[in-house]
Amino acid sequence: MGHVFDLKLARLYEAWQKSPEGILLDRLSSELIVRLLRPQKGERILDIGCGTGNHLLLFYRLGFDVTGLDASPYMLDIARSRLGNKASLKIGRAENLPFEDNEFDLATLIITLEFLDDPVAALREAGRVTRNKVFVGVLNSLSFECMCKKFHALFHDSIFREAHLFTLWRLKGHVINAYGNVPMECGSIQMMPFFFRNYTKRIEMSSSVQSYPFGTFLGLASKMIYTLRTENIKIAEGLKKGVESPIGSPGF
Repeated sequence: MGHVFDLKLARLYEAWQKSPEGILLDRLSSELIVRLLRPQKGERILDIGCGTGNHLLLFYRLGFDVTGLDASPYMLDIARSRLGNKASLKIGRAENLPFEDNEFDLATLIITLEFLDDPVAALREAGRVTRNKVFVGVLNSLSFECMCKKFHALFHDSIFREAHLFTLWRLKGHVINAYGNVPMECGSIQMMPFFFRNYTKRIEMSSSVQSYPFGTFLGLASKMIYTLRTENIKIAEGLKKGVESPIGSPGF
């Protein structure tokens, strides 16, 4: 089931998003998400664990048909107040999505797996309802920034107290477990110390830094590949049992 945000945590999450570091993380992660997803205007996108709606706003402004899902009614209330009728919002769990197979072109799980008990089940559900790509964004347990956040959460109220952080290798392992050896693209963002901010913007956006596996935020986009498995019927065995041919009796 995982952790469902109550009103207190929903407000803590919103406050973190509005902080200088939250705004920076949102800007850098949004650029990474768009680069890896390469979405087309008009596509249907589902944001699983949409929270307060930050990425729903991004997708709406890019011209997508936007749907958000979250298990917390408090998070959805905040998202609804921000988006109005710009997005369809539903309450539900990532491990059991209330949508049809292939209903969406794209799906995202952004800082969502950290709060789930069964990440693989959520990934499989995301793949079930998606026809093109699934993007997963997680906080990196090997980054200095996230290590500090986890330590701070030991003594203060924080969303990081409930979060189970990831490494790139663990994330890839979950994706392979859910989808098999599908094509994947990954990247990361590294948030530099704020007192270096005027000097580090170019560094943060460089390709070498974004391929670094120890960045604060890890992003991975998986291309969905579907296969059709058929059951072969042995002709000789079928004739012995008097099985009728699926193309009818021969006309001679």
